[in-house]
Amino acid sequence: MVAMTPRLAAETELGPLQSRYVDAEALPWKATSSPGIDVKVLFSDEERGLMTALFRWAPGAKLELHEHVDIEQSYIIEGRLVDEEGEATAGTFVWRPAGSRHVAEAPDGALMLAIFLKPNKFFGDRGNQPTDD
Repeated sequence: MVAMTPRLAAETELGPLQSRYVDAEALPWKATSSPGIDVKVLFSDEERGLMTALFRWAPGAKLELHEHVDIEQSYIIEGRLVDEEGEATAGTFVWRPAGSRHVAEAPDGALMLAIFLKPNKFFGDRGNQPTDD
């Protein structure tokens, strides 16, 4: 099975058609290659490029210029994210069309749920992918 939840303890014991109940609190936060941004991957299918994850942004964390290769959906749980188009605060849902580019920043920190249909394309050395263990 390609679709999975990394670090889900019972993953190997489940059949291919069984539901995966994910205790997000029990999953560890992982640093990303962007300083101050951590991730908990809730669902990943690398073959298709799908990913659903929680992202925790420290105050002042910044995600450098990147392009959304396909639609990205984000729900802000805490804090706020700011870019050149506006501001998304707690309780705000924002989605970005394929091909859109921006730099995102969390002046006061943020917690968000993000759904990717394809991985972002980054212009520079850093991205928001989990670092290796």
